[in-house]
Amino acid sequence: MTLLRQPTRAGVRDAAAKIAAILPPSPLLVLEIGGVEVAFKAESLQPVGAFKLRGAWHRLTAIAEADRAAGVVAFSSGNHAQGVAWAAKRLGMPAVIVMPADAPKVKLDATLALGAEVVRYDRMTEDRTKIAAHLAHARGAVLVPSFDDAWVIEGQGSAAVEAAAQMQAAGLGDPLRAIVPCGGGGLAAGTALALPDAEIVIAEPEGWDDMTRSLEAGWIEPVGPNPPPTACDALQTMRVAERTFDVLSRRGATGVAVSEEEVRVAQRFAARRLRLVLEPGGAVALAALLAGKLPAKAGTLVLLSGGNTDPADYAAVLAG
Repeated sequence: MTLLRQPTRAGVRDAAAKIAAILPPSPLLVLEIGGVEVAFKAESLQPVGAFKLRGAWHRLTAIAEADRAAGVVAFSSGNHAQGVAWAAKRLGMPAVIVMPADAPKVKLDATLALGAEVVRYDRMTEDRTKIAAHLAHARGAVLVPSFDDAWVIEGQGSAAVEAAAQMQAAGLGDPLRAIVPCGGGGLAAGTALALPDAEIVIAEPEGWDDMTRSLEAGWIEPVGPNPPPTACDALQTMRVAERTFDVLSRRGATGVAVSEEEVRVAQRFAARRLRLVLEPGGAVALAALLAGKLPAKAGTLVLLSGGNTDPADYAAVLAG
């Protein structure tokens, strides 16, 4: 029955309550863009440097205590890896993470430091889902996908629940539009469930904008062969999931694609104006706004999803 479970708004609310019981809300920063006050949710300041611990915590705490000894298996380029490792460590569960061979060293090291076992793979020639499924079956562990899971989607949506309350407290009113980074669509789908009255816009790197193309087409369009290189390692998903696509499609979500240079501009802007370190994938929603691909308007919420970036690469970005 687990495979049939679909994410719900009630589940997002439950996840938000779970997260609130163990962590304070991540900061909401307000800055004027184009003469309009815009809210920025700084998920880059989470304990693992990204929003991913939300979905991981909601999923792992849903596992029956009798089944926790066998642990969990996940696949990720780094942020979901750290989220699952963090939640597993807190719950005393073993965790195995399937990570691409080219994952940033900062993310690999952080995942190992949290006590997880890491299995490497080639993202262009091997199927991480098959590797993870085999490991989970062999160990009797629970498979925790990075986005194609009802609990994970609900957990990610808790960020938007927090942000809505913070915007109200700041006198900004309800979120009328949310701009969300998108790889597989877990955060975007969770946000769509959490904010049923807001316009949902996803942001993706150029050439990896499969969710945008899927929403335009009305069916899932994979990335396709020979995608361009991108610094947005966290958003390199070859194909989105039926669950995330379905949620976003039913909500009428739209998408935009941003260039590598627009992402770098956003990273520098975040450092200078918001005093935040953002990884490339965590800066795409901000990039879309700054590049004028979406006009600034009242009630806009921008998700800054992560800040786990290689120090040398980040220094190069700041140097221009």
